[in-house]
Amino acid sequence: MPQEIMRDRNFCLSILQEYTKSDSLLKHAYAVETCVKTYAAKFNGDIQYWGNVALLHDFDYEKFPTAEEHPFKGSEILKEKGFDEEFRRTILSHAEYSGVPRDTLLAKVLFACDELAGFITAVAYVRPSRTIDEVEVKSVIKKIKDKAFARSVSREDITKGAEELGVQLEEHIQFCIDAMKSQKELLGL
Repeated sequence: MPQEIMRDRNFCLSILQEYTKSDSLLKHAYAVETCVKTYAAKFNGDIQYWGNVALLHDFDYEKFPTAEEHPFKGSEILKEKGFDEEFRRTILSHAEYSGVPRDTLLAKVLFACDELAGFITAVAYVRPSRTIDEVEVKSVIKKIKDKAFARSVSREDITKGAEELGVQLEEHIQFCIDAMKSQKELLGL
């Protein structure tokens, strides 16, 4: 049973929706899921499993937003629901302050996609059409350099994520833009 729940998107989606009511946080979960699943396909990973890790990486954030609680409370909740240690450790590793190392490809991909997916969404919202169709790598790079833009997004995490993945930042940005374009209706972009 536990193996099936970690690959069951509907089950994971029900957990996400139980704990997350904010439309922007739900869309963030879908955006990170989209990028991570696309990387799973590229790296021959388990697309459903990788996608569900991404879908649930911040499910506890709305109720437990502090660094003392997130993602630790979420890990406890997922353990109670039958999620294995690997699934939970991957989610814990996306928070730099958790102390959990990113020692798997999935953990590195999740970390690399988390802040970037949110940043690309923010860039799309300031484009004249407010869609991802107009987002280009150069505009994302330009906004990364603008410290006043999307101030809460960690530029360090974005660059460190690409480095840990072993890809050029521009290539990583383009990859995530393309992934998000493929799901723009779901993402509201």
